[in-house]
Amino acid sequence: MALLDVFLPSLVIGLSIAAPVGPIGILVIQRSLAHGPRAGLATGLGAAAADAVYGALGAYGVHWLVHALVAVRVPLVWAGAAFLLWMAWHIARAPVTPHAGDGSGAGTGPARNGWPDFAHTFALTLSNPATILSFIAVFGAMAGRSAAATTAPAAMVAGVFAGSALWWLCLSMAVGLLRARFDARWHRRIQRASAAGLAAFALWQVAAV
Repeated sequence: MALLDVFLPSLVIGLSIAAPVGPIGILVIQRSLAHGPRAGLATGLGAAAADAVYGALGAYGVHWLVHALVAVRVPLVWAGAAFLLWMAWHIARAPVTPHAGDGSGAGTGPARNGWPDFAHTFALTLSNPATILSFIAVFGAMAGRSAAATTAPAAMVAGVFAGSALWWLCLSMAVGLLRARFDARWHRRIQRASAAGLAAFALWQVAAV
């Protein structure tokens, strides 16, 4: 029961961090539409893994690495913004991917390897080290309310990953179910809107530095 008292609140934290609309959400939606829910889920799991890494730093109190990441926050933000702009350009230029109409994620072409999708969002999420400050604040509050939280950091990290992964699973599956209802013209519109959204997030990040 003590582990559940830590795991379940951490799951809610992971879910609440993943749920707000942002560049990762745009990527998950775009890739779920273009390549099927498996590609969207792989994209989301990259963000969930990065959230778990930052959650581990907060849960285990690796203060020297926290300070190092905060110290290089500006170049990381610039790198992340450049990466977002590159992805926006790539998405805007990509041809509309033909797919089967069953919503299963299987297209007419060869199966898509999900590892690049995972790696892209893992690197993109890690490029925002300010996220770790949120984890430290939340985990510190949890530790103050529950003695079990200070002795179960692994349960915290597992909960964060599970909550984030659950959101991306639900989002990618929901978009996958709607995928067959969009024709090529709508896919192209959504593709361009996704590229514009990613570019806007990149410029906002730079302006906020």
